[in-house]
Amino acid sequence: MAVSEKATRPASKYDMDGEGMCPYRLVLEHVTSRWGVLVLIELLERPYRFSELRRAIGRVSEKMLTQTLQTLERDGLVHRDAKPVIPPRVDYSLTDLGREAAEQVRALATWTKDRMDDVQQARQAYDGARA
Repeated sequence: MAVSEKATRPASKYDMDGEGMCPYRLVLEHVTSRWGVLVLIELLERPYRFSELRRAIGRVSEKMLTQTLQTLERDGLVHRDAKPVIPPRVDYSLTDLGREAAEQVRALATWTKDRMDDVQQARQAYDGARA
């Protein structure tokens, strides 16, 4: 961040100096992680059971999906609804906070998809200049 931006931006109780990661940066990391992005975007459509969500996302291990869901649940973005039935049924959905975050992430994903041709051209130009 530029010095002028930092000087004009109001101080936040979550701004921290030093080597530690600021709490808001951790949440940003959770929301924008590889699996976090995909989980949030998928849950925008509807609630999912674990196995349905895993299939919808594709190529995510059970362990990584579990960790991602737990992290997003802890951050207040995902709601886990365990139903007391046999066999057990657990549904995952977005909280209001999660829906807000997911909309932002989806906008970035849409922009990326829409501008991929421009990115490819920039990459080719960069690689050509380096060759």
